[in-house]
Amino acid sequence: MEMKKILAAGIVFCMGIQLFCACGKEEPYEEDKVYVGVTYYEQSDTFLSQMISCLKDEFQNYEEKGYETAMLIRGAGGSQRTQNDQARELIDAGCNVLCVNLVDRADPSEIIDLARENNVPIIFFNREPVAEDMMQWDKLYYVGALAAQSGILQGEMAIELIQSDSGIDRNKDGKIQYVVLEGEAGHQDAIIRTENVVDTLKSNGIAIEKLSYGIANWNRAQAQNQMLQMISQHQNKIELVLANNDDMALGALDAYEKLNYTESALPAFLGIDGTDVGLEAVRDQRLAGTVYNDKEGQAAAMAKLAIALVTGQGMGEIEFQNERYIYLPYFKVTKEMAERFLERKSWR
Repeated sequence: MEMKKILAAGIVFCMGIQLFCACGKEEPYEEDKVYVGVTYYEQSDTFLSQMISCLKDEFQNYEEKGYETAMLIRGAGGSQRTQNDQARELIDAGCNVLCVNLVDRADPSEIIDLARENNVPIIFFNREPVAEDMMQWDKLYYVGALAAQSGILQGEMAIELIQSDSGIDRNKDGKIQYVVLEGEAGHQDAIIRTENVVDTLKSNGIAIEKLSYGIANWNRAQAQNQMLQMISQHQNKIELVLANNDDMALGALDAYEKLNYTESALPAFLGIDGTDVGLEAVRDQRLAGTVYNDKEGQAAAMAKLAIALVTGQGMGEIEFQNERYIYLPYFKVTKEMAERFLERKSWR
C-alpha cells in the first residue's frame, strides 16, 4: 500500500514537471499551424499593399477550410538592414514560413542564412533574387511574374493605340516622341520592362524617338516631379509616356493637370500593374491602358505554397518552373476590359 502511494506521488510530481516545462517553452503555436511572417520593401507601394491584402484574404479562406493560420506583416521602409532585422524578429516570434519581398534583390544572403539556421522556408515574391542566391538552399521559392512579358504587352498596347489613332502623332512627323518613367535605378524589373516595351515598338516597325527618361522609384509624387521637368524641357513634343507602373503613369498625368493642359494636348499614358486606381483611370480613359499584374493569382499561389511547406499537404499539386519558381501571366487592359478587372473577385 505504501509503495502505491509513493508511485502515485511520483507520477503526479512528474506530470507537474512536464506541465511546468511545457508552459515555459517559447513555442506558443502548434506544429501544423501556418504562422506566416511577411516583410516587404516599402509600405507606400500601392501594388504591394493590395497584394498583401489579397494574401490576407487567401489565408482567411484557409481558416474557413479548417486550417490554423496567422500572419505578422512588416514594412522595411526601403532599408535592407531593417528587413534583415525584421526577418530575425519574425522567426523569433515563431513564424514557420517567411514571405519576403526584398529591398535589395541582390542582397538576400543574411535572410537566407537566418532562415536556414532555423529551418524556416522562404517564399520570395515580386522581387526575384538572382539565380545563384536561389540555389543557396533547397527551401527557397519565388512567386511572381516575368517582367519581360509586361514590357512586351505594354509595347503591344502602344502599337494598337498608335495604329488606331493617328492623332497620337500630333506633330505629324511620322515618329512618336516618347519619354520613359523607370521604377528604380538598377532594378531588374524596371530595366527589363523598359527594354522590352521599346524593343517591341521597334521590332513592329513603329518609328519612335526617345526624348527623355526619369527615375521615379515606383512613386506617384516623384513621377509628377520628373514629368514636370520633362515638360519644361520638351513642352508639347511629348506624345507618349511609358511608365513602369501605374502610380508613375498617374504621376505623369498629375503633372499635366497641374499645368492645366487641356485633354486634347495630353500625350497618351501607359502603365503596368493594374492597381485599383490604375484600372479606374483606364476605365475613365485618363490612362490609355495598363498591364495587369495578377496579384490575386500570386497571393493564392503564395498561400497554397505556404500551407504545403508547413503541413506537407498539397505540395505535389503545385506546378513549379525549375523546381522552385511560380510565374503568373500578365494581361493587357484597355478601357473595354477595365471594369471586368475591377470586378475580378467575381470571375476568378
